[in-house]
Amino acid sequence: MAEQSASFKPTLGLFDGTMIVAGSMIGSGIFIVSADITRNVGSAGWLIAVWVITGFMTLSAALSYGELSGMFPKAGGQYVYLKEAYNPLIGFLYGWSFFAVIQTATIAAVGVAFSKFLSYMVPQLGNEYLLTDLGFIKIYSGQLVSIAIIVILTYVNSKGVKEGKFIQTIFTSAKLLALFGLILFGFILAKESFWSQNWATGFTAAQPTVDETRKAITWTGIGGAALMGAIAAAMVGSIFSSDAWNNVTFIAGEMKNPKRNIGMSLFLGTLIVTIIYVSANLMYLNVLPLNELAYAEKDRVAVAAANKIFPDFGTYFIAVLIMISTFGCNNGLILAGARVYYTMAKDGLFFKQTGTLNRNAVPEVALWIQCVAASLWSLSGKYGELLDMISFVVVLFYMLTIAGIFILRKKRPDAERPYKAFGYPVLPVLYILMGLAFCILLIIYKPQFTWPGLIIVLAGIPLYYIALAGKKTNAR
Repeated sequence: MAEQSASFKPTLGLFDGTMIVAGSMIGSGIFIVSADITRNVGSAGWLIAVWVITGFMTLSAALSYGELSGMFPKAGGQYVYLKEAYNPLIGFLYGWSFFAVIQTATIAAVGVAFSKFLSYMVPQLGNEYLLTDLGFIKIYSGQLVSIAIIVILTYVNSKGVKEGKFIQTIFTSAKLLALFGLILFGFILAKESFWSQNWATGFTAAQPTVDETRKAITWTGIGGAALMGAIAAAMVGSIFSSDAWNNVTFIAGEMKNPKRNIGMSLFLGTLIVTIIYVSANLMYLNVLPLNELAYAEKDRVAVAAANKIFPDFGTYFIAVLIMISTFGCNNGLILAGARVYYTMAKDGLFFKQTGTLNRNAVPEVALWIQCVAASLWSLSGKYGELLDMISFVVVLFYMLTIAGIFILRKKRPDAERPYKAFGYPVLPVLYILMGLAFCILLIIYKPQFTWPGLIIVLAGIPLYYIALAGKKTNAR
């Protein structure tokens, strides 16, 4: 039998934690989703407002999570916070949703995004290169590239947290520098600026009508309820691009001085990414007219922008940048996600073997189970649709977790709180109200983005009681 470690080894510092937050957040979204946001809101002002609102929500949530991470500085993060604030069922429903879709489908989507941009250089490795049609499923080479990336990163992370940390630091540093460079060059090198033209739209929201040839785009102004629905739909993309910031809370058992460093990592990482995201969209508005921003080929806004900045090699620059970005992003997701299943297994609510550490002090079985689930999502081709549908559930769980701060202050007033939620109670309440508005608007105007996610969450209720029954049987 392989030698096992009894506990996690605290080897990650503040810089490592910040790199995990920033690296897990920045995948492919910032390079693509601004096209859909622009189609929804149709003005420069509202495009930036959507990113600023999302950034403010993310920062507010991250600052609030600092208190919870200080109270419960152990592996599992949000799963632990929900269990402690409410009950084991709520914690399990989050953990189940996290395994079923939130983390595993995101890993698949990010892996497939890698292959999409790899295909610029090697078309045979893209998502349009059909390898075989099995009748019930079509397999494209891009899906196999995604699986290969997931398997490689899972293997590396099974060798120890230091190996995962090394990849995270190298790839996150590279993409942050490249993104800052792209933003800077977008204002310096672009031969033509569309800044004034785009900002003439101000905050006059509009939605497009396109003729069949797509040679003429007519924008029709919207307001009132239609505008609220458009903002909610637009934020699905920005929230997806800004998600996974909480991944650092899952690895608290491997952080040095977690009571301080988790909260600081959350703040610094989300702040850096928010600044980059807003700046990148300001750059898009400088180098692309609004119509081109809204209808960039296959929504690849960054490629369209880079071709204006670097006409000779813009496409390849962005392709390499997105490959670096998605590779580093998936490393952070894979590293952190397995710790949630490990903690659930310790509570008797997941496969028993996932609650063990290998001789490198990492939950190897949990890593490989996550790898299998993410690989199946890669083959399914349905991860994109589900990620749209899960945005509602993700925000719902964030709201519940932040509301948990108020509950725990009542339930455990004397508990040690080395870091208290910044701006309490105003910022946490503001986040909950903004999240509630987002969820209600989606229920009203985009119900297809809500019910599938809720069904996945509710499917966890019978699974919870099956796991409890199994736990009692094993205890006898």
